[in-house]
Amino acid sequence: MKTVRSLRPAELEMLDAARYYELQAPALGADFLNRIDSAVQDIATHPAGWPVVRHNIRRRLVHRFPYALLYRVDPDEIVVLATLHLRRHPDYWIDRV
Repeated sequence: MKTVRSLRPAELEMLDAARYYELQAPALGADFLNRIDSAVQDIATHPAGWPVVRHNIRRRLVHRFPYALLYRVDPDEIVVLATLHLRRHPDYWIDRV
């Protein structure tokens, strides 16, 4: 199983979303982070299990929330490029490739 590493912008997007959800309802931010962690574990276990959305970039949807993890599979690791809100500017992350 390859290790999964997130780019700093993807981490910041995840933390911003968790803070937002925590302000909406108690423990909702924690649930978001748990769903993200579950998605990361799925990616680590089955990196080719989700669709390619652009070149070699894949998208793993996050259950219950309108987010997806965009990632690429490198020879030695899996790199999460973005924690993408599905209803916002869909291509903002392209320069991270």
